[in-house]
Amino acid sequence: MSDPQRSEAPIRETTTEARAGSTPGVARNVLIFGTLLVVILFVIIFLVGRP
Repeated sequence: MSDPQRSEAPIRETTTEARAGSTPGVARNVLIFGTLLVVILFVIIFLVGRP
């Protein structure tokens, strides 16, 4: 919440400037790897559990 007593202009930054760094995509890689691992495990469980 902004202070009504403040007389300074608001700071304007682009997304890249506010982030101040690179985004290597680690979270995306972890999500892809985890999803693939779950799918593979479900397939194994399905094949092993068949009568």
